[in-house]
Amino acid sequence: MGLFRRNASKSEATEQQPEAAAPETVDATAATEQPEAAATDEAPKRGPFDAADVGTMGPRVDLGAIWLPVMPGLELRMEIDKRTEKVTGVSATLGPSGLQVQAFAAPRTWGIWDEVREEIATSVTGQGGTVDDVPGPFGRELIARIPAQGPDGRQAVRPARFVGVDGPRWFLRGVLTGAAAVDAEAAKPLESVFANVVVVRDDSPRPPRDLLTLTLPNQGGPAAPATPEGVAPETPSFDPLTRGPEITEIR
Repeated sequence: MGLFRRNASKSEATEQQPEAAAPETVDATAATEQPEAAATDEAPKRGPFDAADVGTMGPRVDLGAIWLPVMPGLELRMEIDKRTEKVTGVSATLGPSGLQVQAFAAPRTWGIWDEVREEIATSVTGQGGTVDDVPGPFGRELIARIPAQGPDGRQAVRPARFVGVDGPRWFLRGVLTGAAAVDAEAAKPLESVFANVVVVRDDSPRPPRDLLTLTLPNQGGPAAPATPEGVAPETPSFDPLTRGPEITEIR
């Protein structure tokens, strides 16, 4: 479902959500430490972080415009537009919870999360769902209940939490699903992942809401050792044992 549309009065280009298909497995780095901001004289601010805020990549997977934190049991799915072969987003699954992350260009002088939040709310309510705009750990967020069809074919409701952070010339959007959308304790690990994302904004001029370039692991980043193979469970799409992360490529 399209939940990220352009406001013509403030932007110049429209981003469409790509379609996804069946996955195949690729490898990524395993890590168990918590990423930290670069050491300074002051306590580090809460992330997500700009690349200028951190000294090293730390225990994160290099996905180009996003350095994504990893932890034991985390499974990653790369979302790829089957027409352009471009990576458009990444979804992290931890147990019954999911987190989809995408990074976009933003204006130099103002943030876009307020208007994006309004657009998401309009889209959800237009489909017969409900939305609450509430305060959260990253500022204002949306608690959405989206109409969906259950496994038995009956009408059901799919919960989702939409979070967003405006950075320096970038905007990072996250969608929490599954248990993380309804259970505060279940959400904490993936909230920590989102809070420790590093956004790498290139210097190229980009229209607001232009999707920042993502890459598969080992493409444009340092090589990563292999981790055990596995199949990531399906996570909702919104057009959103100790082991390292498993990365699944979606085309």
